[in-house]
Amino acid sequence: ANGNFMYSSDMKSGQMQLLYPNLCNHVLCLQQIQFNEEKPEFNKLPTKTGHRSLTRSISQSSTDSLSSGTHTQYSEEESSPRDKLQRNSKGLADFCIKNIDQADFGRREIEVAQQEMPALMNLRKRAEEEKPLSGAKVVGCTHITAQTAVLIETLVALGAQCRWVACNIFSTQNAVAAAVVEGGVPVFAWKGESEDDFWWCIDRSVCADAWQPNMILDDGGDLTHWIYKKYPSLLKRIRGIVEESVTGVFRLYQLSKAGKLCVPAMNVNDSVTKQKFDNLYCCRESILDGLKRTTDVMFGGKQVLVCGYGEVGKGCCSALKALGAVVYVTEVDPICALQACMDGFRVLKLSEVIRQADMVITCTGNKNVVVREHLDRMKNGCIVCNMGHSNTEIDLVSLHTSELKWERVRPQVDHIIWPDGKRIVLLAEGRLLNLSCSTVPSFVLSITMLTRLSFLIDVRVLRWANEYVASLHLATFDAHLSELSDDQAKYLGISKNGPFKPSYYRSANTHTHTHTHTHTHTNAGLSNCF
Repeated sequence: ANGNFMYSSDMKSGQMQLLYPNLCNHVLCLQQIQFNEEKPEFNKLPTKTGHRSLTRSISQSSTDSLSSGTHTQYSEEESSPRDKLQRNSKGLADFCIKNIDQADFGRREIEVAQQEMPALMNLRKRAEEEKPLSGAKVVGCTHITAQTAVLIETLVALGAQCRWVACNIFSTQNAVAAAVVEGGVPVFAWKGESEDDFWWCIDRSVCADAWQPNMILDDGGDLTHWIYKKYPSLLKRIRGIVEESVTGVFRLYQLSKAGKLCVPAMNVNDSVTKQKFDNLYCCRESILDGLKRTTDVMFGGKQVLVCGYGEVGKGCCSALKALGAVVYVTEVDPICALQACMDGFRVLKLSEVIRQADMVITCTGNKNVVVREHLDRMKNGCIVCNMGHSNTEIDLVSLHTSELKWERVRPQVDHIIWPDGKRIVLLAEGRLLNLSCSTVPSFVLSITMLTRLSFLIDVRVLRWANEYVASLHLATFDAHLSELSDDQAKYLGISKNGPFKPSYYRSANTHTHTHTHTHTHTNAGLSNCF
C-alpha cells in the first residue's frame, strides 16, 4: 500500500483486513485515542479571523451567481436564511440556503460544468448500476460551486447519502446550492455567512434525525475538527476521512502525532493530481480572473510579490509573468527558491521588496506571512490577497484598530485607510481569492474530484488512482498513449500497464509543506502513495 492514511491500534485487524485488505503491513499504528487529553490547538472553538461587522449577513442579490462578472451591491440588512422555513418541490425542509427558488438557474450552471467534467460524468455512467457507494453516508465540507455539485450528484448516483456544508463563507454559489437541495441533498450554506452562521451550518450538517455520517469529505479540516470536539463518539464510527487542503492535512498530522486519530484519513492534498493539476493549472488560470473582477487592474508593468513558490505559487507567477508583471518571490525552502530563480524570478525577503510592491499575494498555507509591520510599509493602493486555503496568512487582527478605517467599496473589496490617507486594497477579507471572487476551471477540478471519488470508493486504489484519473481525462485531448514492450517493462522493472511512478513519487516538491514560512513536515510514519 502506498497511501497517506492513518488508523489507530484499537481497530481490530480482522476489521482492517475487511475494509482495507493487503494494507495492514504498510500502515502506521497509532496509539489509542484519548479524547480527554487535548492539545492546545484543539482546546478552543476555532475562529475564522475577519472583520465581521463588514460581512455579517451579506449576500448577493437573488439573481447573482459567482460566475457573473457584475458587482452587485450587498444588503447589510437582509435577514439570514436561518430565520425562514423553505421547502423544495418534494417537501424537503431539512436544509438552509439563501433561496430555493433559484434552483432552475443553478441547474443550468451545473449542466454547464458537466460539459467540462467528462471523465467524472463517464465514471458516473459506468458505475451507476453497480452502486459502489451503497451504504456510504458522506458529510462534506467544501466550496459549494457548480463543479462540487457535479461531485455531490455523482456520489448520490453511486449509492451514497450526502449532507453538505460550505468550507468558505464567500465561495458558495447560492443558485447551485438551491439546485442541489432541489435534487434531494440537504445543504447548509449561503454566500456571505457570518462566523456564527458558519459553525451553525456545520453542526446542522452533522446532526440529523436517524442519520449519522460514516465518511467525511473535508476541505480545510473544520468539519473534522467540529466532530472531533463536539461529537467524539461519532468520530469513532467514521470509516474514513478524505482531506484535500494543506490546512486540513496539517490538523490531521497534529491528531496523528498525538495518537488521537482513530479513523483512516486519506491525504488527497499531496496527490499528484492535486498538486500538479489543481494547485498549478487551476491557480494559474483563476488568479487573474479574481484580480480582474475585483479591481479591474492592469498587470503589465506592475510589481507583484508572490509569497511561496509551491505549486500554487508557481501557477500564480506563471500567469502574472505572461501578462507583463514584474514578479518577485519569497521562500524559505531552498529547493523551491532555486526553482523560482531558474524560472526567472527574483527571490527576496518580504522586507526587501514590500515598499515597491503593487500587489502582494500569499500562497503558503501558513499563518502571519504578511503582518502589520509589512502592511504599514506598503505603498498607497497596494492590493493584498490570499491564494492559500486559510485566511490566516494575512494578519487581519492587527488591522482592526481605532486608527484605521475600513471602507467597503465592492463585494469582497475593502479599503483599509491609514491616518495619513494611505490605503491598501484587501480582497475577500484575506480568504481564498479565486473561489471567493471568481470561478475556477471545471476541467481541472474534475481531475481532483475524481481522485477524491476514487478514494471514497476504494482506498486500495492508492498509487493507481493518480494514473487512472489522468488516463480518464486524456480522451478530451484525443491523446494516444504509447505502450511498453514486454522487454522494456522488464528492463524498467514495472508492469507494462503501470503504475509507472514509484511509490514515493508525488510531485516536484519534496512535500506539500515545503513552501510554508515557519514549519515543514515530512511524511514520517505515513505511506507515500503519491
